[in-house]
Parts: sequence; structure tokens; C-alpha cells
Amino acid sequence: MQPIHILLLIIAYFSVLIFISYITGKSANNETFFKANNSSPWYLVAFGMIGASLSGVTFISVPGWVEAKSMSYMQMVLGYVIGYAVIGLVLLPLYYKLNLTSIYTYLEDRFGKYSYKTGASFFLISRTIGAAFRLFLVANVLQLLLFDAYGIPFWVTVSITILLIWLYTFKGGIKTIVWTDTLQTLFMLIAVGVCIYSISDELQISNLFTYVADSELSKTFFFDDVKSGNYFWKQFLSGAFIAIVMTGLDQDMMQKNLTCRNLKDAQKNMFWFTIVLVIVNFFFLALGVLLTDYAQRNGIDAHKDELFPIIATKSSLGLATAMFFLLGLIAAAYSSADSALTSLTTSFSIDILEIDKKKEKKEQEKIRKKIHVLFSFILVATILIFKYFIADASVIAKIFTFAGYTYGPLLGLYAFGLFTKLKVKDKSVPFVCIIAPILTFLISYYSKAKLGFDFGFFVLVLNGALTFLGLLLFKKK
Repeated sequence: MQPIHILLLIIAYFSVLIFISYITGKSANNETFFKANNSSPWYLVAFGMIGASLSGVTFISVPGWVEAKSMSYMQMVLGYVIGYAVIGLVLLPLYYKLNLTSIYTYLEDRFGKYSYKTGASFFLISRTIGAAFRLFLVANVLQLLLFDAYGIPFWVTVSITILLIWLYTFKGGIKTIVWTDTLQTLFMLIAVGVCIYSISDELQISNLFTYVADSELSKTFFFDDVKSGNYFWKQFLSGAFIAIVMTGLDQDMMQKNLTCRNLKDAQKNMFWFTIVLVIVNFFFLALGVLLTDYAQRNGIDAHKDELFPIIATKSSLGLATAMFFLLGLIAAAYSSADSALTSLTTSFSIDILEIDKKKEKKEQEKIRKKIHVLFSFILVATILIFKYFIADASVIAKIFTFAGYTYGPLLGLYAFGLFTKLKVKDKSVPFVCIIAPILTFLISYYSKAKLGFDFGFFVLVLNGALTFLGLLLFKKK
């Protein structure tokens, strides 16, 4: 695969996205940018959310996990189903009843301003780190495959990456993203399909499902070791809570749902999104089985996150497979990052600056555009910090993992608000939400070091429980 092929692919890809932006951004205002004028077809939202949920990290990492962890990730995916049911039946009715633009406005109504600002701030920190990390991975791939060949430095690569996102989101915002995410999800799924077909053909597999079922790597359910991070109930329950928090309590994901015409459409969106997401994750894991077997048969020494990129771009599978892999990777990363930039702009504008309460409409639009540019620069700066100041990839991965800790306080806050009628001392909430993740980290670390018990993704539940208990300690009498 030559750099010119990649360059032409990128130019064609973003030309399509910018064209969509031009069409959807006509006569756009803040109502369009934040809520798409509540006119999004539910089926487009459902399909586009697949790409936003499956980021570039998932695109590369999930197939790479199969060699070491078999198909245990499916335990978590099945837990997602429970989580999405809670979103559709509990959270979406609440959001539509309150007619929210930012979902964190609920916290102000329930507890007070300090709780509101705390919840929004945790989202802003977590989503900034998460989006920057995802884009960092893609920028590294583009740097290696394309920009190094032209002598372009990494900081320019990153700036171009963010500029392209800004170009097709600055006007239409979430309305544009509903359409671009649909296209990007399609590209990603085609890429996975092409890769599965190419490897199946090389391995002369006639029936994919039979092949995967007969593989030693197809083991899915693990009930034998309760201390293991792969233990079924630990992963299943973690999956349920991760879905609730990272979709239902995440402005990025919920902003798309809130663009549907009404609650019924939003619930249909969640129902079909859940079904498709489970199927898509199965195919990612099946691809992992194929990639692992292909590498072993052909003597390719690639593991984990390197497995998929190396086989797709440097094996004998051909130029078409390499191009579709790159297309899928870019689509997966950008479908997550573009909505992140829009949701960060929305949350900061509505939750922190409260422009909808204080300014005239024209002034609101000016401020929103400035915030959009500001977060573009923040993402560039964060990615460059990953590259130049935290060079150790394992440390960067830990930072990304730590970003998950910021969702625990949101889980605790919403659980306390929805399942109790108690009031809390509003000024104490920031203190509780800072202490809970610290205690979670310490408990998780010493539990694994001293007792051999790995919380795994269950740290989210522990974090939420500690936040809930902290709120109980500071309840109003």
C-alpha cells in the first residue's frame, strides 16, 4: 500500500463528509447544532450510534483480545443488553419529560448547582481524554503509513485531523453528525466484512460460524474463577453498568437520542441499536479468531493491538483489504471523535456557561462557535501531550483506563437521584465525587496485589457505590 493510495482515500472520504455537512448545515442555528431541531429519523440515529460506540480503539483492540481472552468479551456485550434496556425504559423517558438539551441539567433540578457543575465537569474531563486517546491512535497510524513519507511532522498531522472534524461539524453540529455517523458506520462494517471474507478465503473456510464454534478460541463463558477479571457475573454486570453510564449518562451518546422526534422513536432507536450492536461485536470477535489463526499459520509475530493492522496492511491479503482496513479504522475513530467534539461544545456551552439562560440567540451562536474552536485546540494539545510528554504507550493506556473512573460518580449521582427521594448537601457533592474514584483506585489496586482479586471493569460499579454511600453520608436531615 503506497502513501498516494492512502492520501487519495482520505481526500475522497472527507470530501463526502464535507459535502454532507454542506447539505445538513444550511440555515443551521444553535437548535440545529445542539438538538438537530428534533427531526432525526430514529433508524439513522440507531445505525450511526454503532460507529460511535465502536471507536478506533475497539476496531483494533477487540479482535486482538481473542488470542489471550478467547471470546470472553461477549459476556460484557450481553450485559450491555440489560444496560440499554434501563436507558430505554428509565432514562430516556426522564430526559424527554424534562425536554433536556444537556442531560446534566437533571442534576441541577434534583440536587442543586454544585451537583450539576460537578456532573458536567466529570463528563468534560472524561470525554476529552477519551476522544484525544482515540484520535491519538489513528493519528499515529496515519503518521506511519502516510505523513512520514512526505516528511510532515506529527503535530501537523494532528492539527489536520482536528481541522477536518471541525470543518464538517462547525455549522450543523449534531444534525450533520447523525448523517455522517451513519455513513461512517457503513464504511466500518463493510471494512470488517471485507477483512472476514479475505481471511476466510485465504484459510479456505466454507462456513464461518462452524469454524468459529469449533475453534479453541471460541470459549465465551467463564464461571470457574471468581477472582479472575473474566469471571462471567463480573463482566456481565460490568457490561450492564458500563452501558448505562457510558451511553445513558453520557452527553455524547444521549445527544443523538434526543434529536429523535419523540420518546417512542428514541426507544425504537435503542431497541434496534442493541440488537445490531450485539451482532456486530460477535463478528469482531469472529474476526479475532480468524486473525489469530491466520497469524499462526503464516508465522506472523503480531499480538494484541498490532494483530489486525499488521495482517491487514503487511500480509498477502492484497491492496483492497489494506485500503478497506484503513477506511474502517478512520471511520470508527472519526464517528466517535466528531460527536465528542460536538457534545463537549454542547456541555460546556449549556452546563458551564449556561448560554441558553443568559444570552440573546445571536450572541449564543457566537459563543458556541468560539467554544467549538476552543475544544478543537484542547483536543490537539491533549493528543500532543500523549505523544511528546507521555511517550510510554502503557502509561497512555492507563490514563485512558483512568478516564473510566470519571463515570463512576455520574452513576452514583443518577442512581441516588432516581432511586431515592433524599436531598443532599449540594456543596458536599464535588468532594464526594472526587474522593470516590480515589478510594476506588486504592481498593482495586490493593485487592489485586494482596488478595489476587481483580475487579476488572467492575471498578465502575464500585466507584458508583462509593459515590452513592458518600451522598448518603451528606444527605439533608
